[in-house]
Amino acid sequence: MSDKDNNKPKVVSKEVLVPFILITSLFALWGFANAVTDPMVQAFKKVLELTNSEAAWVQMAFYGGYFCMALPAAIFVRKYSYKSGVLLGLFLYGVGALLFYPAAITEQFWFFCLGLYVLTFGLAFLETTANPYILSMGDPRTATQRLNLAQAFNPVGLIGGLLVAQHFVLKKLKSDDIDNFSALDVLEKTQIRTADLIVIRNPYVILGLVVLFLFILLLAVKMPQVNNEEGKLSLRKTFISLSKNKKYVFGVIAQVFYVGAQIMCWTYIYQYAEAIGISSSDAANYQFIAFILFLVGRAVGTYMLKYISAGKLLMLFALFAIIASLGTIYIEGIIGLYCLVSLSFFMSVMFPTIYGIALDGLDEESSKIGAAGLVMAIVGGALMPKFQGMIIDIAGNGVNDTTIMGVSEVNFSFVLPLICFLVICFYGKRFISNN
Repeated sequence: MSDKDNNKPKVVSKEVLVPFILITSLFALWGFANAVTDPMVQAFKKVLELTNSEAAWVQMAFYGGYFCMALPAAIFVRKYSYKSGVLLGLFLYGVGALLFYPAAITEQFWFFCLGLYVLTFGLAFLETTANPYILSMGDPRTATQRLNLAQAFNPVGLIGGLLVAQHFVLKKLKSDDIDNFSALDVLEKTQIRTADLIVIRNPYVILGLVVLFLFILLLAVKMPQVNNEEGKLSLRKTFISLSKNKKYVFGVIAQVFYVGAQIMCWTYIYQYAEAIGISSSDAANYQFIAFILFLVGRAVGTYMLKYISAGKLLMLFALFAIIASLGTIYIEGIIGLYCLVSLSFFMSVMFPTIYGIALDGLDEESSKIGAAGLVMAIVGGALMPKFQGMIIDIAGNGVNDTTIMGVSEVNFSFVLPLICFLVICFYGKRFISNN
């Protein structure tokens, strides 16, 4: 073996292997919550007789919680410890999920949204803590590769969440078997609505109990701290320093567009499938394939980072995502759906790669606050699906009521993810020499 190979830094050293595994396991938790929630937009739309735009409040609540809590989470972790951040995150996650129980009793849509909002307070703490912690666990030269490796567990949670949504929610919804639910009499609708909201409630309640069990378990686990020394820069100076860092500022902007694209592609796959006559339960099969591609893409991308820079990898995957987006928009029918599904492969490396590029070169304390900005960028997943729902609702509550520029409204709505990938491609090209 050559001296060059001997001197090459390891992605994860033996000294931090155990904490790396423990923190990496958290990545599956927010993946699970994400995957369970995406199909709920379609479920609530039918059960509670909402428009596409109204149902998008599910994503507004889910990703809006990230935006509101990310900075307080970063300040909390900065003042106390990574472990404290993880524990508070798990507690809020569990409480938010358990709020689905009273929400189902009251049958109020706002109550479900409140539960999701509190749940994502917990996710904001977990993501704000876990991502910079993973970056700090080793040589800075392998930081982006290490984060991609840890993020590979995120799609494992996505797949698990989707399987639960498909088999324990979508297939059990009585309203999904009725073509014209709104035409039923009041008594029938009330009975079906009550039964379906209980079906929606159960996975979240079970999830909440599991998360609170993990909270109790982690209370007994000793986690190491990383450079949590005194003499930190003031928050004001840290913010000023970050605001002058173009790579970081543009990274936050790119992350807003990435998360927006991801959530639009995963949320409206059900509406896209509906437009070509595919039921929600069958559409979940296509989303399952998308998540498998997402997992494979993470593995491929992590391997490719051995040979090309993070910026170049990001640019290449964004270019292919642009091509697939055009196919989603302009190719009608099942082939267009295949293009939409394929986007998950190309999106797979974007979040951790943007994250790694944006925080590259920052010290420990700046990374903690910088991580908050990148988690707040998840607000893109709250805003953009709402705009896409408004496009789909242009001519009515259906998904194929009219055409725009020669394609159906649901197809045309994917021009929003297309714009997002163009922005991400530019960011990758701008910092192509990174790493």
